[in-house]
Amino acid sequence: MKNFNQMMKQVKKMQAQMEKAQEELAQRTFEGTAGGGVVTVIVNGKKEVQQVIIKPEAVDPDDVDMLQDLITAAANDALKKVDEAIASDLGKIAGGLNIPGLF
Repeated sequence: MKNFNQMMKQVKKMQAQMEKAQEELAQRTFEGTAGGGVVTVIVNGKKEVQQVIIKPEAVDPDDVDMLQDLITAAANDALKKVDEAIASDLGKIAGGLNIPGLF
């Protein structure tokens, strides 16, 4: 029974650490770019788009499809960086535990 109580304390401590890490991640911003930097998308750690920056040279009225593709690519790049940060930061806390649905 002593080991179980000790394990529960460790789980609660890990849970508190993970909540703190998630809060810190939510405050961070991540930048994705496409087209050599002509399109930039900035998202926060909650995967919410904060800003889209489009340089004038990316705007071609005759090729709207290209601009749409660049925005999509930049957004996906930023979201990938959020996922990598989540895996890195929360993975350190979990100590390699593979708990389904944790992140």
